[in-house]
Amino acid sequence: MTSIGKGALLFLGGVLFGTAGIKVLSSKDAKKAYTHCTAAALRAKDSVMKTVTTVQENAEDIYAEAKQINLDREENEKPVELELEPEKTVKATEENEL
Repeated sequence: MTSIGKGALLFLGGVLFGTAGIKVLSSKDAKKAYTHCTAAALRAKDSVMKTVTTVQENAEDIYAEAKQINLDREENEKPVELELEPEKTVKATEENEL
């Protein structure tokens, strides 16, 4: 058999296989299988979205609590400012020296 004959047979086999495949893929049973697979994918998507929402809510809570911790820590670490009256102290010292 020549290479042209082999090529022609392969082409015809591919066309027949493709035609049979289209018939199988467009059958009622195949449509039912596609529908069930799509329904399962939608259920999985819903489950994933619920999990993502929960994780986002937890992340927001963690972020808010972390900000509050830092604010509290900053408040506790502020140096205490003593309110002295420097003018009176200086004046009293100057008067004692004179």
